[in-house]
Amino acid sequence: MAPYMRLRQICLVAPQLAPVISDIAQIMGLAVCYRDGNVAKYGLENALLPVDTILLEVVAPFKGGTTAGRFIEKTGGRGGYMAIFCCNDPDERGRNANAIGVRTANVIDHAPYRGVQLHPRDCRAAFIEFNHTEGSDDILGPYPPAGPNWQKFIRKDVTQALTGVEMQSPDPIGLAAHWSKIIGVVPSGDGAAELKLPNANFRFVRGAGEIMSALEFRVADVAGVLHAARAKGLAVAGNEFLLGGVTFRVG
Repeated sequence: MAPYMRLRQICLVAPQLAPVISDIAQIMGLAVCYRDGNVAKYGLENALLPVDTILLEVVAPFKGGTTAGRFIEKTGGRGGYMAIFCCNDPDERGRNANAIGVRTANVIDHAPYRGVQLHPRDCRAAFIEFNHTEGSDDILGPYPPAGPNWQKFIRKDVTQALTGVEMQSPDPIGLAAHWSKIIGVVPSGDGAAELKLPNANFRFVRGAGEIMSALEFRVADVAGVLHAARAKGLAVAGNEFLLGGVTFRVG
């Protein structure tokens, strides 16, 4: 079987879930497909919204001592939390990461789903998770973290796709090379600071700290989305606004 690697999910973290999910849904024209009660054991609540076939998740801590809560404290709430990729064999990708000094933080084994989460400190900038759902090589097939009928909640009249993820670092070329080794995608683009997957691109740019800094979306009506963001009280600059700790950039 040929190597298979796609962006499956982006996870953001927020101090409170409701306002962020509501704002994303209303501004971007998206619908919540699932809230996973299983994350309560980690002191979290969540909601997922499909952006075509990529899931956008927001998690929020409801008690102290959570990893997500520490992330907010450490970063001041700036930056995306996790990039989740589907692949043929998450265990193999985990072993490859371990071999270059990136530790495994958690393994999720809920058949038919298996996920391998890597340690964020070793990944730099954000968590990386690899997963695979047995019998679901179709990108529109079952994906348990998004609930039983996630496909029915895809809305494309406003937001058509999540096309790119921007990563910041004082050393963007170095971070791109590091993520390239973990993910198994050869860098390309200007100065080899881009990782191109079949359904989204990761671009690495210069910034003060290492964070997942922006998400880029293709929308039907840029002016309409920016108007909706202003109506929610968000500061719009050019074609972008800050929401859920990251810059939403529309085009």
